[in-house]
Amino acid sequence: MKINIIALIILLCVSAAALLPAAGEDGVSDPGQALIERAVVTYAATGARNEEALAELKKVDSALGEKWISIMDLWTAPVTVNDRLPDDLAQDDSLCLVALGFQLNPDGTMRAELVERLKVLLEAARQYPSALIVCTGGGTALGDPAATEAGRMKEWLVSQGVEPSRVEAEERSLTTAQNAMYTFELLEAKHPRVRHLAIISSDYHIATGALLFGAEAILRDSDIRVVSNAAWRAPSGSLSAMFQAGALIELSGDKRTAYDIYYDNYDIHGLQSLEEDR
Repeated sequence: MKINIIALIILLCVSAAALLPAAGEDGVSDPGQALIERAVVTYAATGARNEEALAELKKVDSALGEKWISIMDLWTAPVTVNDRLPDDLAQDDSLCLVALGFQLNPDGTMRAELVERLKVLLEAARQYPSALIVCTGGGTALGDPAATEAGRMKEWLVSQGVEPSRVEAEERSLTTAQNAMYTFELLEAKHPRVRHLAIISSDYHIATGALLFGAEAILRDSDIRVVSNAAWRAPSGSLSAMFQAGALIELSGDKRTAYDIYYDNYDIHGLQSLEEDR
């Protein structure tokens, strides 16, 4: 019930805001942002596309409107979750295996769920020995600020015989949206040959990961595409459409609203660094 009340409040606010120019944190008027948030939150709250908001966004900014229509198409498309990668992906370094992190224990050690994700990743790395590997996740150990999810993931992979030069550790991100943003930054800067992504995570997280990495590619005008996934079948865990809405809003540039949605719906990390950004 809580998520429905929160969704209604957000929807009413962004619907009203869409009638006026939106102001970003820098004070610059941005009439498109309220329309993006209206479209995203409407779908999360009701399951129906807000074609009116998307059409209005296209009038305000044609290119941006087309991008968000494509993102909505991606969001509404079904996602098949695989136990392992198929055998017909690219057998060279145009393929990148992207492993999504999971919050560390307070002492900086990995939780069991992250280890299970890594076992799936290890199988994929052996299946595709020429693929680049990106481990993504920042500092989420409350008692060990030097530890990062990606750093611990890379250490584990190397201990299992994976060549260190194959593995990139993206150690800044604290949300799945940031996983996507910072991974694309890394790939564009260091690995321009990558064109195909395979997402590795827990089963309940795959659809969100595929959506956000796909959306980030659209927003960046990148020709990199999510082509597959492999998942650990978790005994529990879920991510709602409203959580996905918050993540898309974060990709759009409104971190404050995104974090409000995260914290209203989930105890996503309990990290002071996230609280300070609200």
